Amino acid sequence: MSAAGTFAFLVHPRARLSEDLARVWRPLGAVPEPIYDVALRRLPVPPVTMAGVSIGGERVGHVVLVPFGARHLLAHVDEGRRRVSRAVDRAESLGADVVGLGALTATVTAGGLTLRGRTGIGVTNGNAYTAAIVDDQVRAAARRRGDEARRIAIVGASGSVGSGLARLLARDPIASQLLLVARSAPKLEAFAASLPRGIHVSTAVSIDAVADADIVVLLTASADALLRPEHLAPGAVVIDGTQPRNTSPDLAEARPDVTVIDGGIVAIPSLRLVGGDIGLPDGRSYACFAETAILALTGHTGHFSIGMPDLAQIDEIRGRAADLAHLGFRPAPPTSFGHALAHAEEVPA
Repeated sequence: MSAAGTFAFLVHPRARLSEDLARVWRPLGAVPEPIYDVALRRLPVPPVTMAGVSIGGERVGHVVLVPFGARHLLAHVDEGRRRVSRAVDRAESLGADVVGLGALTATVTAGGLTLRGRTGIGVTNGNAYTAAIVDDQVRAAARRRGDEARRIAIVGASGSVGSGLARLLARDPIASQLLLVARSAPKLEAFAASLPRGIHVSTAVSIDAVADADIVVLLTASADALLRPEHLAPGAVVIDGTQPRNTSPDLAEARPDVTVIDGGIVAIPSLRLVGGDIGLPDGRSYACFAETAILALTGHTGHFSIGMPDLAQIDEIRGRAADLAHLGFRPAPPTSFGHALAHAEEVPA
């Protein structure tokens, strides 16, 4: 293993701009939402180094804020890419060896493909480890359901994380049926045809198709809550691995029979952010953040997960995480909208 390096991780304001910008400086939370909407779109606000990162008592990285909201990134892709590129410049100026693309900064750069020409810093979209962690969570949910876990649906199955998860579940099946949902039928059907035949695979272009799934995994690139109470079967388990998330607390209130699990959350007990936060308590991170940290701490150089991660990359990042087992880097105990799930089985390391 090479000598450990340092990293930077990119974030952006999500659904509520004022709420997320208050994480940078509390008084910013008092500014009305419409003012932020206009200001972030029209003003050349530079990227902000919003927090330092400490793991194992050592300062190992930074969190850099891209000053563009989730809806801005999806609606103004070219400007979003420019802002992400400037944030990567900031990461490089901070001395980071690798930069991770959080949430929609990965989507707007085509999973990092628009940044592959960068030579001064390695880039990763974090999706290999996200697929691995969500796979662990799906398998834990299936064990809890036992014989009731017959059909698993992946919404966003042709995307970077969704395709990686589908490959994992097809390589080592735990259910009899795998439903892949995405917006482009030709792309989705071509991907489904590439999977091994050890599990029955079907496809759909509407989220309505998940109505008879026992486990539903959300992995889309959207700024809105997409899953509604009427979409789900009685007693379904939902694993929401999206940021911004595609479920609302209203779903849990309307369907108390449904369990909504926060997807892609990793336990790193010694993790501390100094100067800001990313919406999670100390000791927990999103899997895309964790992938970036893993690469830096194990001495990886150059790009890693760019575009669609393959099984070899997912297996490699799992191996690198195992090398850091003394620091944690395992699926966090299950939570739902940030609250611990009663009687939930912890996901094995």
